[in-house]
Amino acid sequence: MSNETLNWTAVCKVGDILPGTGVCALIDDHHVAIFRLGTDTFYAIDNIDPRTGVSVLSRGLIGNLGEHLVVASPIYKNHFDLRTGACLEAPEHSVRTHRVQVEGDEVLVALS
Repeated sequence: MSNETLNWTAVCKVGDILPGTGVCALIDDHHVAIFRLGTDTFYAIDNIDPRTGVSVLSRGLIGNLGEHLVVASPIYKNHFDLRTGACLEAPEHSVRTHRVQVEGDEVLVALS
């Protein structure tokens, strides 16, 4: 899918997300967690923890499990791959990923 056909939404400024952390944004009534790794790498996944139904994944700890770049849910500590949305412990609890791009100092997200 090309960038021209995606519906991009500006969610925050780049400086609003400290490296190694995440924030939550509401896009069309959909809770999205946006994570910043390093200075210029961003990922976005659903923010709702599928096991609990609570909007908390943006508050999770970011790390690596083997080759997986993950966020650990702050409630039950399930690990979600930031690249694919897969829940490593329970694949049936996987979440959607969303596209992220930076234009100037704005972080934009397109829902998948």
